[in-house]
Amino acid sequence: MISQEHGEYLLNIAKKAVKTYLETGEQILVPEDCPEELKEKLGVFVTLNKNNQLRGCIGYPEPIESAIQATISVAIAAASEDPRFPQVIPEEYDNLEFEVTVLTKPQLMEIAHPSEYLNNIKIGKDGLMIKKGYSKGLLLPQVATENNFDVETFLEHTCMKAGISADSYLDESCDVYTFQGQIFK
Repeated sequence: MISQEHGEYLLNIAKKAVKTYLETGEQILVPEDCPEELKEKLGVFVTLNKNNQLRGCIGYPEPIESAIQATISVAIAAASEDPRFPQVIPEEYDNLEFEVTVLTKPQLMEIAHPSEYLNNIKIGKDGLMIKKGYSKGLLLPQVATENNFDVETFLEHTCMKAGISADSYLDESCDVYTFQGQIFK
């Protein structure tokens, strides 16, 4: 994936992007000193926490933009567009904890029977994305460990995030994808 140094660079860019947006309403440009490695298209999520509580989390599960541009875009979106929370206000900035997760491309799990998910998903390593029809839900790898989920609970919560019934992963019309993430805090 990417180096620790470049992960920390993305973390600093996420902080700068949110701070600038809160102060001016403007999106920062990709810095001229951006490492080449970060110009590669990668999935990226930015999570904002305040007092150890989720305050915003938005991301691109698929590699649709360069890692650097995706980080800028989703950092601002996590602060201003997460529908679960009001927009972050400038007075909150100093109390925010930032986390950038860089993702591998989601891989469809090829299984003969849904019971195989229980033995093939690795808690603490795999994130999940579930698609059924037009519904899609995603949970980052750290969600399972932070909430002490077993595989079945992780699958259920990912289904609920997609807005479908918790046991939808058992339905053959439901696709389950795994991906991994590198976390920088």
